[in-house]
Amino acid sequence: MTLVGDGAWHGKIWTGAWTDGGAGAYDVVEPATGETLGSAGLATPADVATAAATAREAQRAWVGTPYEERAAVLRRAGDLLNANAAEILQWLARETGAIRPFGGFQVHTSAAECYEAAALPSHPYGELLRTGLPRLSFARRVPAGVVGVIAPFNVPTILAIRAVAPALALGNAVILKPDPRTAVAGGVVFARIFEEAGLPAGVLQVLPGGADVGAALVTEPAVRIIAFTGSTRAGRQVGELAGKHLKRAHLELGGNSALIVLPDVDVTAAASVGAWGTFAHSGQICMATSRHLVHRDIAEEYTAQLAERVAKLPVGDPWRDEVALGPLIDTAQRDRVHGLVEASVAGGATVRTGGTYDNLFYRPTVLGDVPVSAPAYAEEIFGPVAPVTPFDSIDEVAELAAGTDYGLSLGILTKDVYAGLELAERIPSGLVHINDQTVNDEAVAPFGGVGASGTGSRHGGPQANIEAFTETQWVTLRGDLPAYPF
Repeated sequence: MTLVGDGAWHGKIWTGAWTDGGAGAYDVVEPATGETLGSAGLATPADVATAAATAREAQRAWVGTPYEERAAVLRRAGDLLNANAAEILQWLARETGAIRPFGGFQVHTSAAECYEAAALPSHPYGELLRTGLPRLSFARRVPAGVVGVIAPFNVPTILAIRAVAPALALGNAVILKPDPRTAVAGGVVFARIFEEAGLPAGVLQVLPGGADVGAALVTEPAVRIIAFTGSTRAGRQVGELAGKHLKRAHLELGGNSALIVLPDVDVTAAASVGAWGTFAHSGQICMATSRHLVHRDIAEEYTAQLAERVAKLPVGDPWRDEVALGPLIDTAQRDRVHGLVEASVAGGATVRTGGTYDNLFYRPTVLGDVPVSAPAYAEEIFGPVAPVTPFDSIDEVAELAAGTDYGLSLGILTKDVYAGLELAERIPSGLVHINDQTVNDEAVAPFGGVGASGTGSRHGGPQANIEAFTETQWVTLRGDLPAYPF
């Protein structure tokens, strides 16, 4: 079996069948080489309206499907992801720039999301309530109807399926808008996976498109819930628009996550941990370690070891070569990263290694003695840059780590794990990892940030997913009609 090799998807959107998008087609381009890999269909707001009408009808039948059958579809989807891992890995490498181990992690976690979602249809979905009247009173969770999922380019399989799978399992229809830059790995793959898994036509639709398509998805009356992953700037717009239309928006946004390195650690081991936190997937991860806050007693040694370690990392084409870092997604992202580096150096930071690029291949960069006023310290970088800032005391580092609008992930390295946990309690963060870096994700764990990083944990684990993709309905039953005084 081949998922996308037959090319039926070229120039098309998925509405239960491959159809023409209202805006035509565009080239799918490999960042590493500039080679055209195919063409994807481009949707319009009118396509969203049509898809929503189809999804609403399809959902009415889907929610009536026995729960065992819905669970079986999700299990088959997980099996198909694993069975087609080699093909998906190729698209992740060529379309997104992911090195093979990171692509493998995406496939594994995406399959796990499907398996976890397969347990949701049989999960208890309500509770009996006390009532002072002669009746039965209970609350139950019912599907919202149609869910809109807007997924980003950086980790396109996981960041789509973690909303798509539970929403489908709980009886909703889904309209998925992948980022146009990763429409195959983040969209076409799932259209084919669920087609082969036996999902009825129209229950999942895939509409690559721009901001106008995203806005149409948010304002479409038939779409009752939006699951958005992306930048904080775009997330604020989505949240505002969803609020105007009285619908829920689950927002998983950017981060400026700190790794705190206390002076009692093994510096060599700590530098390895910090390197992974920043440079995995070239830093294009919302949880990436964006600030290395290191005790002044070991800051110079840590910075030197970090720089020495990452200076050796090979950067290049992740599909054709054995590399540690692939390309950034496009020139706009590369220029933004380089601009932050240059501005930070002008503001007092020192380049210990890197700071250069060749086309979209940005060298892993370590900045030492980074002042808190530097852009690379204050802003989300989303690139392979590690700013190191010294601190002198626990009170100072708690203030530094908490002194950001973001609150996604936090890592603390120390031999005294209880002191690390006590420190973490002073720093608002959706995720906390004691003696690990900031990039961690599991299908069974709640995931989400606070502040400018989002609206809390709305992904991962049955409790979060059931709350995210269903509505609460109060029901009472009486055996006889009551007598009223009117």
